[in-house]
Amino acid sequence: MTLYEDLEWRGLIKDRTNNDDFIERLNTKGLTFYWGTDPTADSLHIGHYSSLLTVKRLVKYGHHAIVLVGGATGMIGDPRPTKERDILPKEVIAHNLEALSRQLKSIVGKDVEVVNNYDWTKDINIMDFLRDTGKYINVNYMLDKDIIKRRLDTGITFAEFTYTLLQAYDFLYLYQNKNCIMQVEGSDQWGNITTGIDLINKKLGKNAYAFTMPLILDAAGNKIGKSEGNALWLDKNKTPGYDIYQYFVNIPDSKVLEYLKVYTFLTKDEIEDLMARHEKFPEKREAQKVLAYEFVKDLHGTEEAEAAKKKSEAIYSGNTDALDVKESSLSIGASLLDIIVDVSIAPSKSEARRLIEQGGISLDGEKILDVKYTVSKNTFVIQKGKKSFHKVSLK
Repeated sequence: MTLYEDLEWRGLIKDRTNNDDFIERLNTKGLTFYWGTDPTADSLHIGHYSSLLTVKRLVKYGHHAIVLVGGATGMIGDPRPTKERDILPKEVIAHNLEALSRQLKSIVGKDVEVVNNYDWTKDINIMDFLRDTGKYINVNYMLDKDIIKRRLDTGITFAEFTYTLLQAYDFLYLYQNKNCIMQVEGSDQWGNITTGIDLINKKLGKNAYAFTMPLILDAAGNKIGKSEGNALWLDKNKTPGYDIYQYFVNIPDSKVLEYLKVYTFLTKDEIEDLMARHEKFPEKREAQKVLAYEFVKDLHGTEEAEAAKKKSEAIYSGNTDALDVKESSLSIGASLLDIIVDVSIAPSKSEARRLIEQGGISLDGEKILDVKYTVSKNTFVIQKGKKSFHKVSLK
């Protein structure tokens, strides 16, 4: 298959510009494109990873990638559908930016060009920006953007409203200075992307290209991302490879084909052969195991994937000695509710309480239903649901 055909088969093209030569340009090696993210945390998560793998697919094909970390746009915050983002302190943004730059080179490849949009915006004064950028974009055009329309009833600040102009200027700058003719992002960025394309066309009389990838949802239909409370971080110090492996091993059959297409580099034939075997013997969960292994291997390497696989198999055979120990800051006599939150088995006390009350928590094989239960031993195994095990050690 051509690159375009492969991306389309994997379901990785949601929106695209309608240039007559879009497919031809995408299928011709040597095109320069960019993908960007704001430094809202010091690690990306698996919600970003589908986009990053698409970047890698384009690089493997022979295109040149620019990865933008938004030191400038991160100070404003991309408008969210429901409420304004918290403004991060500048020192936090600087820390996150440095961490993400390292992480992106590790994931995409050391030769990827990482840029910071603060470098070309820091010396622009407000009058120049309004004259040279704002003058070209009609307010009615901005109001018609989906995210902005959804925020009009609840209110949107001027800073958030102008975010799309900043991202548009990024595209213009990279087009002029890096010969970057295409932008690739998640589908929630389509409005910002088209503003950039419009700016390039009006200021330079040139055409630019873009496509977006659909946002990947979990089995419950929720966006996979840190703001949704279900983040799996790409930094293995935040989320060990084993935890990511377990997440994908446990996904339902309804999502496995989609995730194999999006999250692995397996070919169409390999995926179809795997799914044929899986449909004959779904109880073996072969497709989920291959998905989990391929994801961890691509992210952290073969050694980490093998270790996660071995550990998973040992635990499911009843060998909880293979579990890593989660060190708690609490002591003997602490409530199980507090321990569950302290070692990040649940993100909040309300969620921990719900798990206990609904029978979703066991301690050393004994189901615990009392939310006031206190722990009287130093080391133990907490089981969450049917397949999630955590060895915990108290101070």
